[in-house]
Amino acid sequence: MNRQLVHEKILIVDDEESVRSVLLNHLNSEGPQCVGSPNALDALNKMEQERFSLVISDVMMPGMSGMELLRLVKRKDPETAFIMITGLMDINTAVDSLRIGACDFITKPFELPAVRRAVDRALEQRRLAIRNRFYREELKRKIRERTFELNEALRDVEESYKITLEALVTALDAREHETLAHSQRVREYTLTLAEALGLKYDDLIQTGRGALLHDVGKIGVKDSILLKPGKLNEEEWTEMRKHPQIGYNILRSIEFLAPAAEIVLCHQERWDGRGYPNGLAGTEIPLGARIFAVVDTMDAMTSDRPYRQALSFEAAFEEIRSCSGTQFDPKVTEAFLNIPVGRWKAIHDSVNKSHKTQGCFDLICPTSTAFL
Repeated sequence: MNRQLVHEKILIVDDEESVRSVLLNHLNSEGPQCVGSPNALDALNKMEQERFSLVISDVMMPGMSGMELLRLVKRKDPETAFIMITGLMDINTAVDSLRIGACDFITKPFELPAVRRAVDRALEQRRLAIRNRFYREELKRKIRERTFELNEALRDVEESYKITLEALVTALDAREHETLAHSQRVREYTLTLAEALGLKYDDLIQTGRGALLHDVGKIGVKDSILLKPGKLNEEEWTEMRKHPQIGYNILRSIEFLAPAAEIVLCHQERWDGRGYPNGLAGTEIPLGARIFAVVDTMDAMTSDRPYRQALSFEAAFEEIRSCSGTQFDPKVTEAFLNIPVGRWKAIHDSVNKSHKTQGCFDLICPTSTAFL
């Protein structure tokens, strides 16, 4: 006899006293505590007073049937094991009882060793069900704890990302003023156009980072060139054109920014191959860089410069349209022109207002649906 049965309780329900007595005597002699009940209502009353691990019930009884009792027991406690006993071998009744939740189906007259085996199987199934529930609950608890830990770690990583981005852009702004607002505007413009072109979420993140840090290589350009108020000579232009490569070298060594480094490297390339630093043409240029080239030009034309006032967005649109197929990717240009002018103006005004009131923080909190 399994020692665990000593701590389990069995309820035997049968309107025939002789059947109850035989089962009670046999099962009690084997160890588990057994209680008898003459009908289903009495059984339900007993189950209100104490918990039973297993119910053994006749099918045909006066008043409530064994099938009705089975339904009520399973509704109250699905983990209670149930064995059905009947004087007639009815396949449909057996199938129905098993479907509702009975562990086994025994016909009269029965052999006591067969009942003993059925009881052992039913109780073991119940123990397994309880263990499985405990395991599932423990697994859920561990998953919740681990998820919380991972979310905390993710927040720490994201915070370190933000600090790194802020440090890089702030370092450049310290040398070339207006970089903060310009970087944020072109990042927002880039994400807007990239979304219109259907870029996937991960690509949006990297494209936005590349746009934000496109000019980070200017950190390596001499102040005499970077801050020169007049026109650069040929030698100075040669030095200035090194900034995409310098920026690429900076970012590729930072793991989370490495995917954005290609955009930084290629943001001055042209569709017709006349850009720099590598003279790439057409689809040799990464899509993110082709997207950036269009919106960067728009921002340059719609921003004030020491030597001229800002152009209208409408004028910038016409200039970009005229450069489709030479400076810009025609498909990217088409997608850009399909976005209403009012949306670009709204982004421009929102970023400028945010920059004035919140400063560098907005560099790491884009208003677009993609972030960082």
